[in-house]
Amino acid sequence: MLHKTSVTTMPAPTTRTTAPRVPRRLARYLCLDDFEPVARRGLPSFLYGYISGGAETDAAMRDNRKAFSEYGFVPRVLNDVSSRDQTTTLFGHTYASPFGISPMGSSALCAYRGDIVLARAAKATTVPMILSAFSFIRLEDVQSENSGAWCQLYLPANEASVVSLVDRAARAGYETLVVTADVPIPQIRENNIRSGYRIPVAITPRVLWDTMSHPTWLVKVWARTVINHGMPHLENMDATLRVPALSNDPTRKFGPRDQFTWKHVELIRHRWRGKLVVKGLVSPEDARIARECGVDGVIVSNHGGRQLDYAFSALRTLPEIAANAAGMTVMLDGGIRRGTDVIKALALGAHFVFVGRPFLYAAATSGEAGVQRAISLLQAEIDRNLAFLGIRSLSEITSELVHKL
Repeated sequence: MLHKTSVTTMPAPTTRTTAPRVPRRLARYLCLDDFEPVARRGLPSFLYGYISGGAETDAAMRDNRKAFSEYGFVPRVLNDVSSRDQTTTLFGHTYASPFGISPMGSSALCAYRGDIVLARAAKATTVPMILSAFSFIRLEDVQSENSGAWCQLYLPANEASVVSLVDRAARAGYETLVVTADVPIPQIRENNIRSGYRIPVAITPRVLWDTMSHPTWLVKVWARTVINHGMPHLENMDATLRVPALSNDPTRKFGPRDQFTWKHVELIRHRWRGKLVVKGLVSPEDARIARECGVDGVIVSNHGGRQLDYAFSALRTLPEIAANAAGMTVMLDGGIRRGTDVIKALALGAHFVFVGRPFLYAAATSGEAGVQRAISLLQAEIDRNLAFLGIRSLSEITSELVHKL
């Protein structure tokens, strides 16, 4: 016997905004990983090695990617996913997507005015960008290009230096301060030594040949920088001291960091009126201490695998940290390359994520337009993945969407 079924009128599909036409020179980039081989060919090997490498055996860096591969999705089907939206609110600001640009040192050696390139691209696409303390461009100049940029600092254990640097960031107009906690001493990276990278830059025969054999970088980045702005200086490691890139061992001039402790974070908390974030922890116990110090958020991170080899991937301890956040904002960086990675991190408890190396590769290959292209690719992946998962917004992402393989 046939039963009569009622007919439900389906709503008209939502018209989605047509994506802007991609310039031919950028159309070949289809995902974030596509920027790296092009950057590798264009950059001197000592700079590419500095960006791409990790600590010692690179085990921690590899595990950042491996951790994401250990989770699979359990999608839902036959849901109306026509009105997808990936906007998110973080620290009172609404961003177009749940990801931003991590702080990356020496960006201005990899792309002309690299930190400003990243800041402009972030502003144009409405995502946050964190300026690295290890930058050759003044934090004030970056803030004038993007008033929504965040400022990351490496701080010595000297209280007077801490206060002066924090006050400098406040005077510049930054609203969010990021204190990196996982660099008590400089890391000696064998891959950097082998490729010839060091600060100060040592003009050895190998480095000279390396730069001369990359004439595009030599002219468009190094020569252009020196002609227009003079010798690059580390601008943000101290409130007043500027140390040129060719100086002898400049990092020693800023004082040791191996006595920097949670008491200094408490000092900063009392001094800093904006949002305070601690970056570079993977221990749930450290996240608890950070919360008790009154910070607004933490970035769970092993520094891209560049500090302690075999350090746990941030994704592995994220669920426990998120479960005990008690209102503190939990963010993550390390190993994110696809939209699926972003969604996995959100499903496991992150409120937001940051991406580093791919955006610097994009800046090195194609400047601001390249970074915008990279951001748009990641945004498009997230949009597609939301549809395939059967959800329309980030608020619908739950731990039930992912299972350990």
